[in-house]
Formats: sequence, C-alpha cells, structure tokens
Amino acid sequence: MSTTHFGFKNVREEEKSSLVKGVFDSVASRYDLMNDLMSAGIHRLWKHELVSTLAPTADMHVLDVAGGTGDIAFRIAEKAGCRVTVADINQQMLDEGKARAVDRNLTSGLEWICCDAEALPFPDHHFDAYTIAFGIRNVTHIDRVLAEAHRVLRPGGRFLCLEFSHMPSAPLQKLYDTYSFHIIPAIGKRVTGNEEAYRYLVESIRRFPDQETFLAMIKKAGFGAARYRNLSGGVVAIHSGRKL
Repeated sequence: MSTTHFGFKNVREEEKSSLVKGVFDSVASRYDLMNDLMSAGIHRLWKHELVSTLAPTADMHVLDVAGGTGDIAFRIAEKAGCRVTVADINQQMLDEGKARAVDRNLTSGLEWICCDAEALPFPDHHFDAYTIAFGIRNVTHIDRVLAEAHRVLRPGGRFLCLEFSHMPSAPLQKLYDTYSFHIIPAIGKRVTGNEEAYRYLVESIRRFPDQETFLAMIKKAGFGAARYRNLSGGVVAIHSGRKL
C-alpha cells in the first residue's frame, strides 16, 4: 500500500485528493478573505510579482492550475486581455471564481474546468504559459503535475509556480513557525469555523520541498532556464522554467 502525506499525517495515496477537496470545500467562500488575514494582505503583492514575471500578452493562452477563485486569472486577464483557462480539482472553488468573475464583469476570455492537475484534459503543446499559485503542495504526486505541465505547454512555453517555501534564516523561520502553528489555525476557526483545515494548510507548507529540491524536480521534468526567486525572505518563492 502506497502512502503519502496529508499535512503531518500519512494517508493512502488514493485518499489524499478527496481529503484535500474536503478542506477546500469547507473554506471556499472565505478562502480569499483568509488569505488577506493570514498574510496581512501581502499575498496580493506576491501574486502581483507572479503575474509581472509572467508578463502576459494579448495573444497568449494561459492555463492557471489550482486557480479556482480566479485570483491569478483575473490579474492576468486584466493585465493583458488574453485567454485564461482556470483548472481546479474543487468545483466549489470554481463556482466561487465564476461568481467573482461576474461581479468584476470578466465574462469573456475565461474558461473554468474542474480537473486533476495530475491528469489534465488538454492536448499536448496547447498553452503558452502555465501558472500555479499555492496549489502544488496539495497534490499527491508533484512529479506527475510537473510532467503534465510540461506536456500541455507549447515549445518555448513558460512554467511559473508561486508557493510557500523555506526561510534561509533559522531564527526567522522559527518565528514564522510560531505564528503559523498558533495564530493561523485560530484565525481559520474564527473566520471559517474550520480550525483543522488551516492546521492542515500550515502543515502542508512544512512538508513541501525547499527551494533547491523543488528546482531540481522542475529540471528533471524537462524544463530549461529553471530558476527561483525568494519573496519576503523566503516565506514564498517563485519558481520558473521554459519548455525547450
């Protein structure tokens, strides 16, 4: 029996995706509010950096994976007016994103697809860019997600990932851990009524590979020009690569 991690717990591989869906089902309506509260709004600056690094143009077709509520897709669409396909395994997150798109009058150029990042329902060489923000640490097999990203990109297409990472300063990491494990679950309980969901999300950050390890995985998946850039002292990092 193959197992994987769900936060600090070990679970059967086939169980993880349903457990993750359950987490996001429970917090979908308050997900973006929680992002603001947990990061004091800094997540907006991190996402701005991701889109600025992408530098989308009007002729691009971008796939935004794990982008259910539309936060990245809206930024890309508003910046460049290009096509964006939003893929997420969680239908409730996608429904939240669709509702927000209507509120923002962004009803054209966006497509919403419920699917698994490990088995994307798109043809080979289909997209000009692939983005994923705060989603890859929740998958069961990171290597399969990276392989699928490489498959669906056109030659020359870009891969960009924004994810929580590891701070090189041990004292700052310890301070950040204290905040994460004691404050974030408490905020989650008050705002969403689900303390355990946010305890899982904090634990999932700690289980995610560090910057260099994840960079090596991106290179192994076949991406060239692979690099990363730390933001906020390594709280998060933007990893990128290009399909050769």
